[in-house]
This record gives sequence, structure tokens and C-alpha cells, in this order.
Amino acid sequence: MMRAIGSDNLLSFDKLSEYPSLLHFTTTVEGGVSGGNYATFNLGMYCGDDIDHVAENRERLAGIIGIGEEDIYVPYQTHEDKAVVINEEFLQKSDLEKIQALNGADALITNQKNICIGITTADCVPILIYDPVQNVFAAIHAGWKGSVLKIAGSTAKAMVEQFGCKESDLLAGIAPCISQKHFEVGEEVVDAFLSAGFAFEDIAYRNKDTGKAHIDLERVNELTLLSAGILPENIEKAGLCTYSNPDKFFSARRQTVHSGRMITGGVLVG
Repeated sequence: MMRAIGSDNLLSFDKLSEYPSLLHFTTTVEGGVSGGNYATFNLGMYCGDDIDHVAENRERLAGIIGIGEEDIYVPYQTHEDKAVVINEEFLQKSDLEKIQALNGADALITNQKNICIGITTADCVPILIYDPVQNVFAAIHAGWKGSVLKIAGSTAKAMVEQFGCKESDLLAGIAPCISQKHFEVGEEVVDAFLSAGFAFEDIAYRNKDTGKAHIDLERVNELTLLSAGILPENIEKAGLCTYSNPDKFFSARRQTVHSGRMITGGVLVG
């Protein structure tokens, strides 16, 4: 489950909240200045909102989590499986070089303190992975395409290979995303998951009235994390649907692609 952090209308996982070395969160729709489909706390730079409103919203988020707005790193996501490591070398790059490096990434990994890494979603699956032993943190964006590519698993593997993490130490949180009930898909999507090795009965059902398949993206990514060696007791699921909770979350399927975006991410506290 997820719970609110104080009165700031951010949500956090119970298990990850046990570690004072990590401040993590998922934002909600409240607390910003945007209007319309972006009301009010839209944090997505590329969804059509007034850029000044987004800038103000990001300043507000930075104030809540206690860092500078310039220290929030969010990639330009492309529904692939590229992960970028935010290390000391990355932080020495120019602003342009940083933007270029973040272009096309759907996951970020860091061991650097006092910066925020995060990803944006509005139905896709946000996933956080934390190693409290090595103090390494990752934020992952898994749309259905990224889920097919098993980006959560490849990101966990990168943490092991590049930072010496152990799979048994990794803690994962699957944040709010679209529920199976509301994620109706075409047969080409079903075929993509089957080709990736998922069994239909493990991740989907077919609506008796429409004949359409409904895929459980939360379960897909849980299975991927388990396959990556993360222990079942170390995986926490929010169990909150972005589509059916308009008072809390943006939803591209409910509002069209011209909707706001939440950020799911965190800061390794120095």
C-alpha cells in the first residue's frame, strides 16, 4: 500500500519508508497551479501544459523534498528499456549534455546524494528499486512496451552489475498505474506479451461480453521483478488505479494524452 506523506499530498511505500536514507514519493493531482486536464500539479514537461505552470509545479515539488529544482532529473521517455546512471561524472556534465544523456531513457539509477531522480506517468507503471546496503536507488517507467521489454528486470540487473548490489537486498515498490479492469488491449499487444514469454492466464483475462483482453501491468512487472531475483516479500504494490481515481491521479486513457503527469522518484538523503 501507499500512504500520504504529511499534508503535502505525496504518497509513499510502507517498506521503503523504513529507511531514513531514502526520501521517495509519488505525486498526486493536488498542490499545483496548472488548469484543465493538467489541474493542478502537473509535472510533465512534454504533455502540452503551459511551461511556466510546469516550472512552478516543479519548484513546489523541489521545496517539499528539500532540494533545488535544478537537482531534479527526469528523462524524456520513449517507452524503451534504456537506463541512465546518474553518477558523479554525469553531474559534471553541462546542462545540454545532461539533457542529451537523458533523452530516450526510461529508467534512472543513482548512488548520488541530495539529488532527485524520477520518471513521469499517467497510467504507465512507475517502479522504484532501492538497495539499502549499497545505497543505490532506481526509478523506472514501464509502459506496456517497456513491460514487454522487462525494463524493471534489466534495471535491477544493472544495479547488480554496476554497483555490486545483491538481488536479495533489493526492495521494490510498484506505484499507482492503470488497473487490469481498465487496461483493455488489442491482440497485437497480447501477442507482444506472449512473445516475451508471459503466459496469458498469469497476466490477463478476456472480457466475456466484448472478447477483448485486459492485461494486468502491475502483475506483469511483479513477475519481472521476481524473475530478476527480487524476493516476493521485498516487493510492495500500491494497488491503486490511476484511471478510476480522478481525485488523486492523472490518466492518459481517461483524459487523452493531453493530461497531466505524476512524478515517482526519490532522493538519497545526505
